[in-house]
Amino acid sequence: MDRRKFLGTTGAALGAALAGCQSSGDSTTATTTDATTTESTTQGTTETTTASDTPYSVSMVPTGDVTFEEVPETWIANNGSYADMGLALGVEEPKALWLKNRWHTNYYDEIPGVSADKSDTTSLYQDGVSKELFYSLEQEHGIDVQVFDPHFLLNRYKGWEQADIDEVRNAVAPIIGNSIFSQTYPWHEDYRYYTLYEAFEKVAEIFQEQKRYEDFASLHDDFQSNLDFVPTADSERPRIAILWPASESSFYPYLVGGGTSHKQWRDLNVRDALAEANVQDFLSSRGTIDYETLLEVDPDALMIRGRESMTASEFQDSVVAPMESDNTASQLTAVQNGDVYRGGPLYQGPISNLVVTQRAAEQLYDVEEQLYDPQRVSDIVNGNA
Repeated sequence: MDRRKFLGTTGAALGAALAGCQSSGDSTTATTTDATTTESTTQGTTETTTASDTPYSVSMVPTGDVTFEEVPETWIANNGSYADMGLALGVEEPKALWLKNRWHTNYYDEIPGVSADKSDTTSLYQDGVSKELFYSLEQEHGIDVQVFDPHFLLNRYKGWEQADIDEVRNAVAPIIGNSIFSQTYPWHEDYRYYTLYEAFEKVAEIFQEQKRYEDFASLHDDFQSNLDFVPTADSERPRIAILWPASESSFYPYLVGGGTSHKQWRDLNVRDALAEANVQDFLSSRGTIDYETLLEVDPDALMIRGRESMTASEFQDSVVAPMESDNTASQLTAVQNGDVYRGGPLYQGPISNLVVTQRAAEQLYDVEEQLYDPQRVSDIVNGNA
């Protein structure tokens, strides 16, 4: 597809704050808010659009309406959440992600007949994010759409101004997206967040794969109904601490929040031991905690992030064994009981969410049955549903 075969965008000032509702749920039915007028007027038409009905428009806060003359094929995505959505919709892998090593394609080993190849995917972050890299990707691949929140680029990386965003959007490809993985960024407070399946529905509209989205939404509803074992009484809910190693004996603390990054923990109704102890989230504080602080909190289970590509034996050797030999860490209840686990990804899509929620249910609740049907996932991805 010629990258110039789109008609344009509305709601011009991307840098302006857009009023709207923040959503922390994960319903598979997209919720219309009054965040923008175009959101409610566009959604009704795009839901029924098919690939043959072109041009068509897709609206997403904060980027507004984007109108396409043809269905995009080659794309750039913000992170593994959107890359996973693309895979679920039968779309080819994105040509670039902020950090491709944080798209954990090993999750797809759990799904028969589904895999992803990142060999042709570029990491946009290379000691910063260069505008020239977007042009290089366009020249090499012919980018049709860029699925990311421009406010993330403006607020997280030095050297980017609104004029640069406009330039890349006009010269490379349209930009549409929302930072769905975290709800702790202050620059996101003035416009709505999307739940995983709300964002997934929008991506399905972009690529005109609404049928696959609807099949996944149905599968997800069935999956949620299988979580009826999750307790509601505080005394029965596991107390977990989500940590990212900063050194051998210090960690970045992550609190269970409203973004898609923590969807499995909300669905499993865990207690956040760090939040209950008034520990500040790393994304807002940029601080660390040590084993002494952890011993005061003493969670039932430790969920260690940043180790998702490790095998079970590698994780045991490099993470668990050093804790067992440390004088302070070895006193932790989680270490003594063998409840130190990989803590899940920063970025979840519809497929990876099923995989990591199943894994967490087995770890925390001793679940033995399969809570979703991997073959059904495969059938949807491969167009056999």
